[in-house]
Amino acid sequence: MARRAGTRLFAGHELKQLRQKVGLGQAAMAARVGLSVSYLSQLENDDRPITPAVNEAFATAFPIDWANNAAEDSDRRLAGVREALADPLFAGAGVEPQALHRLIEQQPLFADQFIRLHDAKRRAEERLQLNDDRFASGVPGDDRLPWEEVRDWFHEAGNYVDNIDRAAEALANEFDAEPLPEALLAHALKKRHGVDTVIAADDGGMLRRFDRARGLLTIGSAQPPETRRFTMAHQLAQLEFRWQIAAVAAQARLRADEAHPLLSVGLANYAAGALLMPYGRFRETARTLRHDIDRLCQRFGVSFEQACHRLSTLQRPGERGIPFFFCRVDMAGNITKRHSATRLQFARFGGACPLWIVHEAVAIPDRILVQLAEMPDGVRYVSMAKGLVKPSGSFTRAPRRFAVALGCEVEHARDFIYADALDVANLGAATPIGISCRLCPRPHCDQRAFPPAGQPITVDADNRDVVPYRLA
Repeated sequence: MARRAGTRLFAGHELKQLRQKVGLGQAAMAARVGLSVSYLSQLENDDRPITPAVNEAFATAFPIDWANNAAEDSDRRLAGVREALADPLFAGAGVEPQALHRLIEQQPLFADQFIRLHDAKRRAEERLQLNDDRFASGVPGDDRLPWEEVRDWFHEAGNYVDNIDRAAEALANEFDAEPLPEALLAHALKKRHGVDTVIAADDGGMLRRFDRARGLLTIGSAQPPETRRFTMAHQLAQLEFRWQIAAVAAQARLRADEAHPLLSVGLANYAAGALLMPYGRFRETARTLRHDIDRLCQRFGVSFEQACHRLSTLQRPGERGIPFFFCRVDMAGNITKRHSATRLQFARFGGACPLWIVHEAVAIPDRILVQLAEMPDGVRYVSMAKGLVKPSGSFTRAPRRFAVALGCEVEHARDFIYADALDVANLGAATPIGISCRLCPRPHCDQRAFPPAGQPITVDADNRDVVPYRLA
């Protein structure tokens, strides 16, 4: 990250690049990091070296941008150890920046093992949570449905598939248009694969039909432009990247026979999103717009849900976006899509916490709701939720109603425009939520539907609170 002279670190060029990338003047940058303008100017001109404490201040103020500048092993170790120490397990540890830097320089192998150990802890916690979730909900064994297997595959892959993502980005750069118009996508299907595209009415609610023998793609005319564009991109990706998709699907360890074709469909959808929202351009635009979903939709010609989903996939090594969680919830509270690059993990079985703002959003379409929430482990999240309605094209068929939610840990609030309406500095302003009632240990909750699994309760016939029992 920085040029070295002996043990002194100079990072003037990197600091200027960072300031330009985030669009701040020297005064605003100095204020955010807690330095004087003159001191920052000296750092940028390499008149003074950057100290461990100042380096830590920049890493705290700009966790994504500063970490992405880290190219050396020591810098990557520092980012990994810093992330591990942010775990609530180490709350109050108070490791000084100088001590942290000495550890990285003097004990690099120990730092590597510490990072691996923390990663293993997180994976073990996820597996334990999955088992607790399954046990609490009465789901025997590994009885996941095929679509649940595919959903979990994407989760375990970090919701990012590198070779497909890069191939889609290269094709998008070849087209060199933003947003990709329907006419261009239709032309590419015809020129590259001999496929004609037809928009046709269909009383049966047809979204898409592909006749391989005739080379004909038919799209329902009731679909909005964003859906038609995504459908064409899906078909183009399915044909253009068929070998990459087949190779990834073949290597996936899936139990159900039906899961493999479902994964192939999911990978084609992933490629379609990457084609319409190519990684580099989408990531930089999202950062510039502070992840304003509506403006991203206008810029790339996609739907609100598509833009939210794409933000959750920006996990390319060395070029990561903000770690987001994303989910889609239907009117009954079922989580039909989910992914989390944060420490928040969703329940696999049963419903989500009723205090989560996404449930209210389902009933209020086309209105964005925001929430500051805190999980039982003390980690706080800023989340945005919006209710959406997908038209059916006919009075005889009910429209599909659901809500999507997107959120990040509170340390990224400055770069998430939806946090502007929240008092993120007020520790008492957060809504206490959990994963689900069966997994939530909170003893006092007015919305609790079930007691925590495995925790004894007491019942007092003469006294009654909101629920007819108390947690022992």
